[in-house]
Amino acid sequence: MRAESDTSRSATRASVAAGLDELSRFALRRTGAPRDISFTTASTLARLEQDGPRRLTSLAVEEGVAQPSMTQLVQRLERQGFVERNRDPDDRRLVWVHITDAGRRLLADRRRSRAAELAEVLATLPPGEEAALGAAVLAALPVIRRLTERRPHGTEQDTSRTNPAEPLTPGRDR
Repeated sequence: MRAESDTSRSATRASVAAGLDELSRFALRRTGAPRDISFTTASTLARLEQDGPRRLTSLAVEEGVAQPSMTQLVQRLERQGFVERNRDPDDRRLVWVHITDAGRRLLADRRRSRAAELAEVLATLPPGEEAALGAAVLAALPVIRRLTERRPHGTEQDTSRTNPAEPLTPGRDR
């Protein structure tokens, strides 16, 4: 009985994973505009907007990219005016990355554009299908948000110091 239950749960997980993958591909294909920023750029800016100032090394780990790649991205975003880098006042070796108002506007514009594109697609559905999809999304959203807040294995969030005004903890955050 237990093996059957485990098999059933595994099959359900596989189906849900495939469905989420298909859903994300659909959303990316249908809402690619504006195409002037990459997924990593948008994700990095969104993380800074949501989590506040981050260290470059933390951003690289959390976004799953090599530190030199994150350094290049942050330099480009800084030149474009979307982020600022500031040295830690207590430890000049540490650099904090902050999103700017221009970066927030870019994200807001991108979200509005994506929402408008999806709304156009949804408007093509018959009312019953649109209502069913809406109910399913609203029911799944709290779970998806919880899953989004979790970090992938091996990328634990650095919670030792997320605010550059907080004092350093010896032996951490270096």
